[in-house]
Amino acid sequence: MKVRWGLAELPGLLDELGSKRPFLVASPRWEPPVEVVGRWSEVPSDRIDEAAQATEGADALLALGGGSAIDLAKAISVETGLQVVSVPTTYSGAEWTPSFGVRDLDRKRRGGGSGADLAGIVYDPELTVGLPRAETVGTSMNALAHAAEALYVEGRNPEGDQEALAGAALISEWLPRVVEHPDDLEARRQLLEGAMHAGAALASAGLGLGHALAQTIGGRYGLPHGTMNALSLPQALRFNDPVAGEEIARFGEAMGTDDPIGRVEELARLGEFGRLRDYGVPEDDLMAIAEASGVRPGAGANPRPATPAAIVELLRAMW
Repeated sequence: MKVRWGLAELPGLLDELGSKRPFLVASPRWEPPVEVVGRWSEVPSDRIDEAAQATEGADALLALGGGSAIDLAKAISVETGLQVVSVPTTYSGAEWTPSFGVRDLDRKRRGGGSGADLAGIVYDPELTVGLPRAETVGTSMNALAHAAEALYVEGRNPEGDQEALAGAALISEWLPRVVEHPDDLEARRQLLEGAMHAGAALASAGLGLGHALAQTIGGRYGLPHGTMNALSLPQALRFNDPVAGEEIARFGEAMGTDDPIGRVEELARLGEFGRLRDYGVPEDDLMAIAEASGVRPGAGANPRPATPAAIVELLRAMW
């Protein structure tokens, strides 16, 4: 994967990848940063076939936006074989993995898959400056969950550990500064670099139970993935601590604390999120959510097996 910093680097990266006719996937709020042959502005969208047909004549997909835009571009990539160049505007990390979720306009999950052709990423902190507080904190907590889980999931490895620890350190240090001073471009840059490292850790090692919970809840009720990670990560860390205490302690050390779960909760509070009940999740649905979460890949890669009975207790703590 080719990674560049600064939007001015995008034309050169496209040239390097042999792209002369990129197709833009972005919501209407974003203007094309380079000349494009067309665009798809319905983000998110489950009209993948129509979007793929609209790319006729293009030689690459340019995804500009958060996880929804990038996931949509990845879904189109699988249908068309076109390579994806991502320009993230949040801290979600979606640009690092070939897997994706498909959501409709109501943000409810309508499928997913893997196999996107990821070619490049261009980071520019200026694109994150207008990001609202909830999205800033939520997508940063998503990135922090990438870092935490990479340290103890089944696919963990030394390279992923290195990326995870670098990401955790930067996110813990710079997220509070970004919340306090949203227009601080250097703080935004450091936070984006932390998300980049966490995304690389995700790509190297994979996901765990916390993400399985967040994906299930968010996809079922059309809720923001970052917010659900902010609620899920502390519970997943508590659940895994008996078998992954050493790894979680390393995560805490990177964040400069001997109470990593407390630090995660402290960072999550910056987003002023509520509980599951505040987002319209019915208590009667918790067992169904637990059963669906338990069969997701993240649950399968988790260091501690999680039965539906165990997962429902975590959900009750979030509800």
